[in-house]
Amino acid sequence: MRIGIDLGGIRIDAIALDLAGATLARQRLDPPRGRPSATLETIAALVNAVEQGTCARARIGVGTPGSPSPSTGRLRDANST
Repeated sequence: MRIGIDLGGIRIDAIALDLAGATLARQRLDPPRGRPSATLETIAALVNAVEQGTCARARIGVGTPGSPSPSTGRLRDANST
């Protein structure tokens, strides 16, 4: 199983896919505001909910808008912290 996280400014989505690409579970939460650590907590809560719902552990990938700055390595033009 694989879990994909879509880290956006309006919502954070998680989807669990089996090895054939079929959807096993989906969860969505509003992103927290003001505390970057709360974003990580929200992602962890989504992953835990999806894993509990499917009774399986998963590999996780995260996608977010923006691109890495070659000079700083930080994400630029991101709509979330």
